[in-house]
Amino acid sequence: MALQVAGGAGGVLPPLLARRRAFRPPRASAASAAAAATAKDEDGKVALGGSGVAVTKLGIGAWSWGDTTYWNEFQWDDRKLKAAKGAFDASIDCGITFFDTAEVYGAGVSGAINSESLLGRFIKERQQKEQVEVAIATKFAALPWRFGRGSVISALKASLDRLGVSSVELYQLHWPGIWGNEGYLDGLGDAVEQGLVKAVGVSNYSEKRLRDAYERLKKRGIPLASNQVNYSLIYRNPEENGVKAACDELGITLIAYSPIAQGALTGKYTPDNPPKGPRGRIYTPEFLTKLQPLINRIKEIGGNYERTPTQVVLNWLVCQGNVVPIPGAKNAEQAKEFAGALGWSLTGDEVEELRSMAREVKPVIGFPVEKL
Repeated sequence: MALQVAGGAGGVLPPLLARRRAFRPPRASAASAAAAATAKDEDGKVALGGSGVAVTKLGIGAWSWGDTTYWNEFQWDDRKLKAAKGAFDASIDCGITFFDTAEVYGAGVSGAINSESLLGRFIKERQQKEQVEVAIATKFAALPWRFGRGSVISALKASLDRLGVSSVELYQLHWPGIWGNEGYLDGLGDAVEQGLVKAVGVSNYSEKRLRDAYERLKKRGIPLASNQVNYSLIYRNPEENGVKAACDELGITLIAYSPIAQGALTGKYTPDNPPKGPRGRIYTPEFLTKLQPLINRIKEIGGNYERTPTQVVLNWLVCQGNVVPIPGAKNAEQAKEFAGALGWSLTGDEVEELRSMAREVKPVIGFPVEKL
């Protein structure tokens, strides 16, 4: 694999609606996949479903890198570029080597520079200093004018070119296609057989779509490695709509995007200091007022472990089992903080106490794409 880079970021639906080599995919069964999904190697990594691909137990989302539509206060400059590079390097320094991006992050009218291009640049610059292994996950945008399996391969090859690698560890369908998904799933299978990816997944898929995708790929002997969905302590739709249970049953890793509720669970925001931009329409002063008792308890629990609220809520997700959170890091400080969510664990009582308190508050997401 080029640059010893393994082939990674989730996020809500974006504003903007190698060589071929012989490959025999592993045969998958629900039992073996379930075991693999929870397997841990000696380096503290976890397997992505039954694919055999191992990643760090927490990844970094690169949705914000280059974006000027949802993040970065609608502007991108050299200072933010350096901060994003700092986030990448700090993640590597802390042992976090799984990065999630997408072809539409920072692309076209949604940003100043493509997130894939930035990630590829950061990897290349780091490789010039030392040998590092990075696991990349990226995504195919199921845009209405894209049809059939060929569109998946074409888009993937364009992503590989931007990333500067010959293959990636994980390639995902970013959201369900409005004209159907069979062709897209066939394209994922083709990508595996052509050696362009090591594992394939989906994102924002409901339980039914997830099961259909699993069965279609299974017929080709290819395991569905992951489903990336919005999941946090205060947004637990995957538990309520059957997605989490289906992932656990079938041995599909749940990758959690927005795991700190886009900053709302960090304690940074208050009714007097709500987030700016589009996030402010979700996490309003009224919502943040209802959230404060939970935030206060998170801080208390964190104090017992000398951990921040951010580290507590990320650890809460890890404690659910078969979940890999991918918080978005915009700078080195955030990346270092995220790494501190690993290496310790909440008690079972603390996990359930926070779950119980969180039932009192739930953000209203404008477009819950996992219901498509």
